[in-house]
Amino acid sequence: MTRFEPNTRIKFALRPAGIDDEAFLFDLYCSTREEEISAWGWDESQKQAFLSLQFRGQQQHYLMAYEGADHHIIMIDNQAAGRLMALRMETEIRLVDISLLSGHRGKGIGARLIRDLQREASEAGKPVRLHVERFNRAARLYERLGFRVIEDRGTHFFMEWNGQNTGGTYDD
Repeated sequence: MTRFEPNTRIKFALRPAGIDDEAFLFDLYCSTREEEISAWGWDESQKQAFLSLQFRGQQQHYLMAYEGADHHIIMIDNQAAGRLMALRMETEIRLVDISLLSGHRGKGIGARLIRDLQREASEAGKPVRLHVERFNRAARLYERLGFRVIEDRGTHFFMEWNGQNTGGTYDD
């Protein structure tokens, strides 16, 4: 599945993720934890050991909890730049994971992909739901796009966009 977005300055495409993407996905995961891990004062080997363990745990969780999810690599200039995972269920679309390498964040790519899911969900009469860590900056993006917290799970929020929430539209 390839999609080029005329409404953003940056053109990007999606392609199915494969086994050959594991090294990239690990680097991507590490980039999402950079700020958090740097505050701990660990040396490089401690960081790598921890991140490797966490990454493997995340991958296993995704495989078990979200079997059948569509898993795509976000491509910019023919280079892997991020990932998008979504599970289409009978009653909802679950945004499992969306992440971009740090150099590609804040450019509207993630928002555009989320709006695409919102449009798809609206046409199907379904909500879009997701989990986000309480202190993750992405929570603000989700709120701007009309997601609302439907459950506070301590370390995470469970959020929903149902097409009736106020906030961002998918026409921006």
